[in-house]
Amino acid sequence: MKRVILIVLDSLGIGALPDAEKYGDRGANTLASIKKAKPDLNIPNLTKLGLGLIDGVEVLEKENESLASYGRLAEMSKGKDTITGHWEIAGLYTPVPFKTFERFPDEFMKAYEKAIGIGTLGNYAASGTEIIKDLGPEHKATGKPIVYTSADSVFQIAANTEVTPLEELYRYCEIAREMLVGDLQVGRVIARPFIEAGDQYVRTSDRKDYAISPGGRTLLDMVKDAGKTVYAVGKISDIFNGQGVNVSVHTSSNSDGIDKTVQAMKADFEGLLFTNLVDFDSLFGHRRDGKGYGSALEEFDGRLPEIMETMKPDDVLIICADHGNDPGHSGWDHTREHVPALIYGKNIRSGVNLGTRSTFADLAATIADYLGVETTSIGTSFLKDIQ
Repeated sequence: MKRVILIVLDSLGIGALPDAEKYGDRGANTLASIKKAKPDLNIPNLTKLGLGLIDGVEVLEKENESLASYGRLAEMSKGKDTITGHWEIAGLYTPVPFKTFERFPDEFMKAYEKAIGIGTLGNYAASGTEIIKDLGPEHKATGKPIVYTSADSVFQIAANTEVTPLEELYRYCEIAREMLVGDLQVGRVIARPFIEAGDQYVRTSDRKDYAISPGGRTLLDMVKDAGKTVYAVGKISDIFNGQGVNVSVHTSSNSDGIDKTVQAMKADFEGLLFTNLVDFDSLFGHRRDGKGYGSALEEFDGRLPEIMETMKPDDVLIICADHGNDPGHSGWDHTREHVPALIYGKNIRSGVNLGTRSTFADLAATIADYLGVETTSIGTSFLKDIQ
């Protein structure tokens, strides 16, 4: 009953990639900025697994030995968004970045408004928390949803669920997904529901992503086609548009995501348990809250022993990230960075430094190798180095 538990700490970058300057991300380092914002950062379990020993990580204590094998992954694909990162983790290369917009064309917006039966507000690149603060009162007065984008390839629709029912917001998103094709295709349409809490606007956990389908078969397809289970926790199923997924569960927070991961680990199945913990990115990276990011990382670290103790004898735990989101960087968007890889299990050698890998897809190739399924189109397995 071989299983891989793959946990993505969404946006935990560990230093700029060589081409980061092309993306406006020169000098970005998410982990270093977290440490600067929270000098007393206390993550002993991640440190014991070898996070501080990874090439280029200079801000953590370096243990003499580690419980896990460890390495640094570079992104081969072009871009720095959620879909590109996750697809590459699953063995799919994205040669052309998804299209981004400063605003969507007036002609499209007029057609979109006609399709949903109401006008819209916004239509510019912005921080999600800032735009709902700016346009929230007008949205409440008019009922018009708030449309915005970012440096990512996204069309985001925000609405107060006391003004626009959640199912209506989802309908707006479904229509946008159908219409955003061809030259207007974006990687994701995202529902961003929020509520008023006193004088604050608070986004709820009912976010929903409508992604395009992968442009080829991924590790998820390989595992599912081999008759094994792909169990998706958090927004994983949305990112892959359900392709290759057997079981999917929604999460409301990092803590809930860990709870549901541990619950899934207690079940009997063979295959891949794929979890995304999005709070790091959405609540702290995008909001440039390094101290809050550090506290969230400490909370995850505190749950790691529980995860490790729940592992079955043939389970392998892999902890990684999909891109960076440096809370000390300018702007509000993702940063193009290396990401960590920590690989732990009873059948995995400890203390192996895998160096810097040329693609996130080495994870996919290694997982496919371990599970005995068809390998992905890119990536090189390092299983022989860690067993």
